[in-house]
Amino acid sequence: MSPLLQVEGLTKHFRLRRDGLRRGPAPLLRAVDEVSFTVAAGETLGLVGESGCGKSTVGRMLVRLIEPTAGRIEFLGSDLARLSPAALRRRRRDIQIIFQDPFGALNPRMTVAEIVMEPLLIHGARPDEATRARVAALLEHVGLAAHHAGRYPHQFSGGQRQRICIARALALDPKFIVCDEAVSALDISIQAQIVNLLQDLQDEFGLAYLFIAHDLSVVKHISHRVAVMYLGKLVEIADKKSLYATPRHPYTQALLAAVPITNPRDRGRKAVLIGEIPSALDPPTGCRFHTRCPHVMPVCREIEPLLEETVPGHRVACHLE
Repeated sequence: MSPLLQVEGLTKHFRLRRDGLRRGPAPLLRAVDEVSFTVAAGETLGLVGESGCGKSTVGRMLVRLIEPTAGRIEFLGSDLARLSPAALRRRRRDIQIIFQDPFGALNPRMTVAEIVMEPLLIHGARPDEATRARVAALLEHVGLAAHHAGRYPHQFSGGQRQRICIARALALDPKFIVCDEAVSALDISIQAQIVNLLQDLQDEFGLAYLFIAHDLSVVKHISHRVAVMYLGKLVEIADKKSLYATPRHPYTQALLAAVPITNPRDRGRKAVLIGEIPSALDPPTGCRFHTRCPHVMPVCREIEPLLEETVPGHRVACHLE
């Protein structure tokens, strides 16, 4: 059975403006380089890494908010990266996105009913009683009441605004949703509520998620598999249990070691990640992590490791393997 989403060699390079005092071509920022992964129907793939590693760029390329420089995005038999505007418009029913900042993602001049109804109207629905009933049902599905439909975004809390964004994403019955740091801006208790809501909706509607986050505890709770990204490259992909129990890449090990400890008896762990992430304008040769890796070898500085399967279902890009 083929996956719902198959990404191959996805790449995004941004050509920056050239400094007026310098000659030559404008600098090239390598935000994402040859990223490949799959997502099955009903699955959640967590995508983690430090800020600036390219996670959100990947998510936005999947929904064509950012045009990829190269690569394929196979979704339900179509390459999203090469669809015409008309074909892409039709395909947008099946793939949606939830942004990090719910207030910034909502039009402050529109009521909740207008916000949730908008995608339905764009795709041909009429503003009739049936459509309004659909909006009310969507609000109830995400934990809001029908009478909230007449209110404006500023009248809601952050968690409630994110529920509105989720209702809007569900309006067209999508099969795949990109959750771009969807709980990062919320309080801890509200994060748990939204994560539980996303899981309930997944079970009810068979949704697949790309869950982008930097909080590994949240990712562990919601994901089936986890992909780790560093400086535009994937360095490790595995099922959740395997990755958290036996991380194989030094970067993944460092990320997990840096997770806050809740058990006071587990104070022996120490983070081994030091230094700052290099610039994507001039990424290191060889393995991009070698400038911060405690196990660096001469080969790491010269040859870039391939993302290969070291044990069944567990892929890692490291010369130590």
